[in-house]
Amino acid sequence: MEIEEARAKVSETSAKKYNDVLDAHEKIKDLENTLKDVAKELQNSNKEKESIEKRRTKALKKHTELELDVKDLQEKITGNIRANEDAARQLKILERNIQDSNDELERIRPMYEEQVMEEKEITKRIMEREKQLSILYQKQGRATQFSSKAARDKWLRKEIEDLERVLSSNSGQGKMLLEEIGRLKGELDGCDETIEKCRSQITTLQSHIDQSRQGFNKYKVQRDKLLDKRKSLWDKENTLTAEIDKLRAEVEKAEKSLDHAITGDVRRGMNSVRKICSEYNISGVYGPIIELLNCEEKFFTAVEVTAGNSLFHVVVENDDTSTQIIRHLNAHKGGRVTFIPLNRVRAPRITYPQSSDVIPLLKKLNFKHDYNPAFSQVFARTVVCKNLDVASRVARIDGLDCITLDGDQVSRKGSMTGGFYDHRRSKLKFMNIIKQNEDEIHSKEEELMKVRSDLQEIDQKITELVSEQQKIEAECAHGKSEMEQFKQDIANANKQKQLISKALSKKEKSLLDVQNQIEQLKASMAMKTAEMGTELIDHLTPEEKKLLSGLNPEIKELKEQLVACKTDRIETEARKAELETNLTTNLRRRKQELEAVISSADDDTLGVNAGLKAQELSDAKLLVDDATQQLRRVSDSISARSKEIKQIKEEINKLKSLEDEYERKLQEETKELEQLLSKKKIYSAKEEEYTKKIRELGRLTSDAFETYKRRNIKELHKALHRCNDQLQQFSHVNKKALDQYINFTEQREELQKRQAELDAGDEKIRELISVLDQRKDESIERTFKGVAWHFQKVFSELVPGDDGLLFMMKKKEGGHDDDEDGTREANPEGRVEKYIGVKVKVSFTGQGETQS
Repeated sequence: MEIEEARAKVSETSAKKYNDVLDAHEKIKDLENTLKDVAKELQNSNKEKESIEKRRTKALKKHTELELDVKDLQEKITGNIRANEDAARQLKILERNIQDSNDELERIRPMYEEQVMEEKEITKRIMEREKQLSILYQKQGRATQFSSKAARDKWLRKEIEDLERVLSSNSGQGKMLLEEIGRLKGELDGCDETIEKCRSQITTLQSHIDQSRQGFNKYKVQRDKLLDKRKSLWDKENTLTAEIDKLRAEVEKAEKSLDHAITGDVRRGMNSVRKICSEYNISGVYGPIIELLNCEEKFFTAVEVTAGNSLFHVVVENDDTSTQIIRHLNAHKGGRVTFIPLNRVRAPRITYPQSSDVIPLLKKLNFKHDYNPAFSQVFARTVVCKNLDVASRVARIDGLDCITLDGDQVSRKGSMTGGFYDHRRSKLKFMNIIKQNEDEIHSKEEELMKVRSDLQEIDQKITELVSEQQKIEAECAHGKSEMEQFKQDIANANKQKQLISKALSKKEKSLLDVQNQIEQLKASMAMKTAEMGTELIDHLTPEEKKLLSGLNPEIKELKEQLVACKTDRIETEARKAELETNLTTNLRRRKQELEAVISSADDDTLGVNAGLKAQELSDAKLLVDDATQQLRRVSDSISARSKEIKQIKEEINKLKSLEDEYERKLQEETKELEQLLSKKKIYSAKEEEYTKKIRELGRLTSDAFETYKRRNIKELHKALHRCNDQLQQFSHVNKKALDQYINFTEQREELQKRQAELDAGDEKIRELISVLDQRKDESIERTFKGVAWHFQKVFSELVPGDDGLLFMMKKKEGGHDDDEDGTREANPEGRVEKYIGVKVKVSFTGQGETQS
């Protein structure tokens, strides 16, 4: 007993170890498959890392270039600001100098004009005095010059005519000068109008440029928002792409596992069906059962065990479709496939037992109603039971195939199937993973398409905004070009105005000289006209002599005044010219240059460009950060995959060492089991020996084994030795006689008991036969009476007025027949055997005789 227990224990331990070895082997296979998948993911991650590193390097290069561009623009802006400040400071000093020069010039100009007028007045007075002096000298010498009064008058007349011609010429010149002055004033007014018009245009253009800049800034804000949105969509796109790739890898893994779980012919046939349907455009093929159903995971085992290979039967619309596909399968040698034509199968009507322990499997499956005949054919006759006891009862009573959630089957024909079922290799589980992941892939691909569509729309909007910004920049550049042109026109107009002012000043001076000459000519003509007709005398009047004596000192004094006035006028003119030259050639030109510098510094083109470059730099930085983040993510993934690979390898090595240890222990337990078997043989031999000796002892009392059961081996050996010594005294007695007597007595008693039981059974059987015969006879007679009554009634209806009777013929003792009307009592010995036939008696009233 102890050996059996030890052997059972060793066998149980060995079986457990063997199962552990199998589990470890399966786990190693799973880990190796996982290792392959993880290694593939690691390889993909390394490729992705290389791609991201290239993209990051490119982004860093662009970021560095943009950073340098932004730095250069900022330095230019800083330099412009500094130059603007210096120019503004210099312009302020220059404007102060210009203002001082203008003030001084304004102060000098009236003085200069007074000095010029004074010089002109003195010169005029000198000329008048010299003219008078000349006239007096001429008059004094006329007497010696002309011989007569008429000759003098003739000469005077001729002089007057010459003076008139000169006067006429000077008058014409004066008119021309007046016209030139008017024209120059008109040109000055035109220059002023041009300047005013250009300034108005500059104001309008500046307002338009400001509005354009506001629009540019508005577009820039919109573009920045779109760029941020695009970045978030890029992140979402990358996330969705990674998730889809992961789901596809899981689908591929599940498809491989499902392919391994399907036989080669079936797998090849299903692939051929898909290829044929696609190639020949065959419709009405709905797919295999496994792809058309869905259920809770706890029913997977029951469904798989129930359906078996029917899971891969292909549901089609009609048998024509299946015939067409089978023809192509045979032509292409594409494997074997079982089809379920919906027009050929009918859903069986099954009555299910009403119990909480029994659930129809068909009701737990989710599928389209159109496929009900196909699913009913496979699953309608199967119910899910709580346990095997319930399954056995339902299969026996209701005639249904039963199955438990663990996959144990009880057929309605009586067979039972069950045992361990590996849930890890569940086909429905793999198909469920495939369908769920494909649905999720489909939804994520739709989401990805929407994200990409949004990205395309955003890119289009960004392109439109950039185009609008470029258009605004072009308009601003064109406006600035026009502003520069207008400023140049203003500068040209001012320059032209200065030239016209100088020309006008010269013309006015020339006009003044011409007017003075005209006045002198008129005065000379008046004096010559007054002299005509006077007497020709050779001396002057006292008044004329007095005038002549006073003219020379006056002329001398006027000349001294003229020299002093001219000296002052030259000094003033030199200062005035110096101030005007300084203003024209230096200060104002410098002012224009400084204003140009300030204007160019105020131009925010560099600021706009710097803003654009800064935005591009920000975008490039976002790209770098995104690439860095992705690189970090991929690096973390690579580290995690490497760590996972290391752990898997360690686990595989650990399982292999555990498997080796299990193998070693199994060998040890096998040796131990062999030793136990050897001991069992030895003990069995001893048991046979001891049993033989016990038989040789003869029959023992019933309490012999109980009496010595609790004694140890030494006491038993001593007692056995004593018994053997005592038995030596009875060696001449037949030891088996008593045993034979007892055995024969027990056999006789048993046989007598069995005989009594058989006699009682025979009596009961005879009673049952008698009762059944009596019931049979009564039933036959009762039936015959009914038939006879109906015969009489039908005969009387067929032959009115006549009678017809039906009798049973009974065998008499003398061998003659007797009539029986069926009303006799039942004979216990079997009265039915006494009847030999049926007799009919009819009576026709018209003839008065009876026929039988």
